[in-house]
This record gives sequence, C-alpha cells and structure tokens, in this order.
Amino acid sequence: MHALDVLGDSVRRRILELLAESGERSAGEIGQVVQGEFGISQPAVSQHLKVLRDHGFVEVRAEGRRRMYSVGPRGPREASDWLTPFERFWLPRLDALGTELARGKRRRRLDAEQVSAAPPDPRAAPEPRSA
Repeated sequence: MHALDVLGDSVRRRILELLAESGERSAGEIGQVVQGEFGISQPAVSQHLKVLRDHGFVEVRAEGRRRMYSVGPRGPREASDWLTPFERFWLPRLDALGTELARGKRRRRLDAEQVSAAPPDPRAAPEPRSA
C-alpha cells in the first residue's frame, strides 16, 4: 500500500490529526474520539491503527496494559517524498501570497501611523472636559 493510499481514508487521517495535536494518546482515547465521530467499532479503530503502524505513520509503545500511539516519521516522510516534485505548482503561489499579505500589513501599519500623526481637524467637535 502506498503512503497516500494510507492517507486516503478519513478515519486514518483523523487519527493522525489527533496524534499530531496531542503528541501521544492511548488506543482507548483514540477509539473514543473516532468511534464518536465516525460511528465505527473499537475493532475497526484497531484495524486502522494497525494499517498506520504497518506503514510507519504511527509508533506504539506499551505502558502497562495500555498501548500508547504517537506519530511515526516513516509514513509522513514517504508521503512528503512523493509530493515533493509537485511543490513547484503551489510553492510559488504561496510565496506570492505571503508577499501580498506582508504588503497589506505594511500598508495598514503605515496608514495607521499617518492617522495618528495627523493634526487634529479644527472642524471636529471638541472633546468634553472632565470635571
């Protein structure tokens, strides 16, 4: 199975998201979330964890009777390696977007500085005096 085939399943992607957010979770914790969101059984969750483990997307360690899962490096690296040749299609656009966002931020900052440095408008109503 190719790394992207592993990621093609929404349950497996969700498991990886959970592990990326928390760093490590027990099989039971993963099962509770995934069962609630997808309406699948604990054995089905276990099968998804097995696929992820077999393809290097997760690592497991024993902690007493519990199994603790975390993101493994091999699967994500294989997916990234496969996608790398295609980065030329979106990276220049992301760079251009970053440049435009920086320009807009700079323009807003300069506009705000001009407003705060401008002399008060003599036609404006005077501010009320405090007693």
